[in-house]
Amino acid sequence: MLLKQMKYFITVVESNSFTEAAERCFISQSAISQQIQAMEKELGVELIHRKNRHFTLTPAGEYFYRHSRELLDDIEYLRRETIRIGQDNESQLRMGYLSYYSGQELHQTIAEFSQIYPEVSIHIVKGTHDELANLLRLDGVDLVLNDQRRIFSYEQVNFRLLECDCFVEVSSRNKLSSLEQVTSEDLKRTTCILVSSREQQSVEQEYYQNMFGFSRNFLFAENLEEGRLMVVGNRGFMPLESVGTLPPSSSAIRRIPLYRNGLRMRRNYGVLWRKERTNYYIEEFAEILSKLLHQGKEE
Repeated sequence: MLLKQMKYFITVVESNSFTEAAERCFISQSAISQQIQAMEKELGVELIHRKNRHFTLTPAGEYFYRHSRELLDDIEYLRRETIRIGQDNESQLRMGYLSYYSGQELHQTIAEFSQIYPEVSIHIVKGTHDELANLLRLDGVDLVLNDQRRIFSYEQVNFRLLECDCFVEVSSRNKLSSLEQVTSEDLKRTTCILVSSREQQSVEQEYYQNMFGFSRNFLFAENLEEGRLMVVGNRGFMPLESVGTLPPSSSAIRRIPLYRNGLRMRRNYGVLWRKERTNYYIEEFAEILSKLLHQGKEE
């Protein structure tokens, strides 16, 4: 069976006419009819039931049309990606991730991806939720690892990774460190430390106040390491999520599960990219990250 025969068959079905399909395929009507008959003979089943000048699809024809359409779409995608990769002298993947992310699986994903695809140079930036969303919208990155705090655009692929437990880190000298779990009520009189750029501080503060019920007292760190140093100095608590395997906390820091209204607080994370930018490298990177995250969760 030839791909060209499948294309002829699909064109006949979608045109609902042998004559129009022949014109669209730039061959004669008799030739396109002969090609479809040859395909039916090879398959040993009737795909098109002909009656005078009209035809209908048999059940086998309906099945064959639906799946051959999908197959040809996949082949076209394979063709485009092969050409694109072959023409790229130096392919690149631009990735963004959250400034307060501290799981180990992202580093492992980059290492594994780079080993499989050494021809791809990876460029990495970090930022807050809104900064990453804007970078993606303005084509500043190809994909982002982001929390799912609001509804995303239908123009984006939302590759869901997992639901993560929420924690807070406090100094081992803080009186809260003796608790097995903390609630937003326990934290109301304690300063919250957030990792954020100066431009996004008010946005992040508002989100954590509304979502988690934290107090109005906030301090801001430029990066995760600075935030942890502030925790060690007992200047407040810092929220974080277990997006993968978190590094062990030091003896100076206690990591405690966060609850609200009697329920464990959790947040969803995913990898996002613009639909029109979908390509093999983006999908492969997302799949590797998902695999490693779920492996870490099972362990």
